[in-house]
Amino acid sequence: MKKPIAIACDHAALDMKAEVIKHLSDNGFECIDYGTYTKDSCNYPDYAEKVCTAVYEGKHDLGILICGTGIGMSMAANKCKGIRAALCSDTFSARFTRLHNDANILCMGARTIGAGLACDIADIFVNTPFEGGRHKTRVDMITALEEKLSK
Repeated sequence: MKKPIAIACDHAALDMKAEVIKHLSDNGFECIDYGTYTKDSCNYPDYAEKVCTAVYEGKHDLGILICGTGIGMSMAANKCKGIRAALCSDTFSARFTRLHNDANILCMGARTIGAGLACDIADIFVNTPFEGGRHKTRVDMITALEEKLSK
């Protein structure tokens, strides 16, 4: 059985997060919502940290972060150990970031794409396995770089 998917957003993406959760739930995935829960202004790094921590600790294999552009969430997420976050605004990138990069966090922008596309992107992201092979060597290099630069 697949682990639940961690998901969070900031105030700009509350409606899109709800649509992505509904779509994934309707397709057999459990989503654990780490917030925010209101449209009150909030700080996206707080929510990136919650999802990234849960993924890093193994509570979830994958996470989804949504803010206005997706840029802030992706920048914050990629500061977290063990996280490979990818900002995706198309289905091709969502597919190949899983196949080739073993991305474990999907970031999207609620002000840059519509909810229908966001659901398609999320669907591809959560259903595409890592291809491994020569790509594992490259992902291992990313991990080694993370270790080297965090000392």
